[in-house]
Amino acid sequence: MLPSLSRIRSNIDTITASVLAVWMVAIADWFLTKRLPAVVTALFMLAAVGYLGRLAFQTSRQPIRAIRTLNLQLSALFIVTWPFVVWVLDMLELREASAIFARWGTGGLFCIGLAWFVWGMELASQRFERMRHQRDTNLPRSWHPLDVRAWYYGERSPKLRQSLAGLLSYSLMFLFALLLFSQLSGCQELYEMPAGGGEQQTVAQTVKLQKIIKKKFVVNPFSAILFKVPPIDEIKLQLTEITKHAYTVGYGQGEGAGYAGGTKQGKVRFIRIEYAGGDWDQDFGVGSDLNMLMEYGLRTNQPVNSHTESRTIEQLKNFPVGSSPPFVFMTGQGSISLSSAQVKILREYLDEKHGMLFIDNGGSGHFHNQVLAMMRNVLPQVRPTPIPLDDIIHRVPFQIPFLPYVAPHGGKEALGWRVDGRLVCYYHPGDIADAWADDHAGVPPEIWEACYQLGTNVINYAHAEYSKWLVSRGAAKK
Repeated sequence: MLPSLSRIRSNIDTITASVLAVWMVAIADWFLTKRLPAVVTALFMLAAVGYLGRLAFQTSRQPIRAIRTLNLQLSALFIVTWPFVVWVLDMLELREASAIFARWGTGGLFCIGLAWFVWGMELASQRFERMRHQRDTNLPRSWHPLDVRAWYYGERSPKLRQSLAGLLSYSLMFLFALLLFSQLSGCQELYEMPAGGGEQQTVAQTVKLQKIIKKKFVVNPFSAILFKVPPIDEIKLQLTEITKHAYTVGYGQGEGAGYAGGTKQGKVRFIRIEYAGGDWDQDFGVGSDLNMLMEYGLRTNQPVNSHTESRTIEQLKNFPVGSSPPFVFMTGQGSISLSSAQVKILREYLDEKHGMLFIDNGGSGHFHNQVLAMMRNVLPQVRPTPIPLDDIIHRVPFQIPFLPYVAPHGGKEALGWRVDGRLVCYYHPGDIADAWADDHAGVPPEIWEACYQLGTNVINYAHAEYSKWLVSRGAAKK
């Protein structure tokens, strides 16, 4: 006996619900924990895309009366395909393309939702009209917004006013849902340090002796020509300084260069802070930040990200405690305009999330004053102090014999803000980011080399302190 039509529809609904449930698991893991292997996440998402695509194709070959079902299936297909494309681009580290698809997808979702909202509102409005004609055409005007004869729509163009009210209501609801979704834990972003270990010591400097023997001279001592006879063997000792790693750069007892509390897939990342009022993106990306990140990887043998990033201050909230960036970079030469909410977020990042600000003066005394004013608001109980050259941040992994700078826009000393002995803010007054650029701002090699070493020290210090904190938190939980 052939199965009934209702039973077939019931089976299809069950399979569809199961596929969508699996898709929701993949989406939830992507936003919340990222614990599922990438292959599993891809299979879950691809299964939903393939199943709904096949379902829509089969429906499209049925009579025209199934058009409503087809539209619903196509809408669902868009909803599952859009995140899958963004996820794939994100896995391929095509950040710009991923951001573009995310924006266009949000716009498409708005339009699809609006179309279904208008359809539902029109359906409800027609239902009210039928009820009115069936009962009494002289019924008083109602309060229901789906009734086109509601008294607040007036006598003139009530349908137009209802449509405009519906559009405004839907737009506000969509915006509210978008803002609410961005604040949920499901939008959390995780920062994972590279697993490994190391010691907090200065890179050893060794001296190699190179023996150079010149030519031998055979001289006739009875010759009538007199000249100074050189030694038979002239030996010159050439001292060549070689820098080598006498230990593994990092912190902890793990294998390889890295940090206790890190993960196998973790990488050191360079995140710049976006802010209002000035030029936060000065020398951003390939021209400077990326050079420093690549140099850090070469000098420490730690895995680093293939690109640099930027985040707004509000986006720092998306990083949970224990998985936040150990440091964020900030630079500019103009003004710094922060709201009270942004100040609070920065304070929580430095204190509760154990983060660190690495600030560079990009070119003015005004920016120097802006940094001091900003830090007075962020940490009102902490005062800046000069960081001496014998501080650990100037000794590990490289010994910094002098503070290198391109130009002393904010003085010739690095300033630091400390909380319980830990540097929570390192302020460089002399445009260190310019020295990281491709042309090194025209400074001598010894200056830009020292700037790379100093940048390496600051990044390593932030990660090492973060690693110590993670280890202490784990021990406290036990």
